[in-house]
Amino acid sequence: MSSAMPMYQNGEVDPAVKALEARQDEIMHKLYELKAAVEGLAKTVTTPDADLDLTVSSSFSSQSSSSTTFKGTADLDTLLGKDLGALRDIVINANPAQPPLTLLVLHSLLCQRYRVLSTVHVHSSVTGVPPQLMSCLGPRHADSYARQMFQLGFTLIWKNVPKLQMKFSVQNMCPIEGEASVARFLFKLLAPYPSDPALATLVDSWVDTAFFQLAEGSAKEKTAVLRALNSALGRNPWLAGPEFSLADIVCYCCVLQSGPASSTPTNVQRWLKSCENLGHFGPAKLLLQ
Repeated sequence: MSSAMPMYQNGEVDPAVKALEARQDEIMHKLYELKAAVEGLAKTVTTPDADLDLTVSSSFSSQSSSSTTFKGTADLDTLLGKDLGALRDIVINANPAQPPLTLLVLHSLLCQRYRVLSTVHVHSSVTGVPPQLMSCLGPRHADSYARQMFQLGFTLIWKNVPKLQMKFSVQNMCPIEGEASVARFLFKLLAPYPSDPALATLVDSWVDTAFFQLAEGSAKEKTAVLRALNSALGRNPWLAGPEFSLADIVCYCCVLQSGPASSTPTNVQRWLKSCENLGHFGPAKLLLQ
C-alpha cells in the first residue's frame, strides 16, 4: 500500500483507507498464525514421533517475576547445535497422570534466561486433559505467531507414555527418557554442572534419591530421605552447599508430590519456605491444588 494516503482537505485520513489498512493488518496477523501452526505440525514429522495426532492448545511464553542467578553461563549453540535460522525446539512427551513438576520449574527458569516459545499439545492417546495441564506453561504470548522472535521452543505433549520422553529438533539426537535425565539436560541450558566432581556427584545423588526413593519409595524410605534432607540442610542453606541447584529443584518437587508428611523436620520446613520465596515453584504447586 502506498505511504501517501488519500486525505480530505482538512488533512484527515479517509476513513475508508483506515479501515482498509486495519483489515490488511488483521489478514497479515492471521497469516503469521497459520504459518506458525504449519511449522508446528511440520516439526512433529521430523521427530521420531511422526505418528502424532495433535490438538493444538496454545502457545505461551512465561516470564517469572523473580530471578535466580546461576554461576557460569550456558551456550545454546554448544549444547543444542548451531542456530541455522529455524527455532530450536525441545519436545517433551509426558503422561498427564504423572505431571513432570520439575520440568515446569525448569521451564520457568528457562523463560528468565531466554526468549522461549512454549506450546502445549494433546496426543490422541489421551482424553479429558484438565484445564490446569493445558495452561501449565503460562499465558499465551502475543507474538506466538512470529517464531523467529524466539531463541528456544518448549513443546509439551500430553501423551499416554509409560515414561517421560524428550526429543530435540535434530535428526541425530536419540530420545532422552525419564524425568531425572531430562531435568539434568534442561538444567545445563541454565548453567554448567559443578566443575568439582564431588559436588557434581552430590547433586546427582540427590536427584536420584528424590525420584527413586522420595517420589516412588515406601513410607519408610520417604521418612529416611526426609531425615537425610534435614541433616544436610542443617549444615548448608541448600542441598549442594551455599548455592541453589538442580538438587533443590528436584527434591522440592518430589517432596511436594509425595504429599504432606506427618512431621516434616524443622530444617526441611525452613528450606521449603526458602524455595517458595524464590518464586519459581508456582506452576508446580498449581497442578497439585
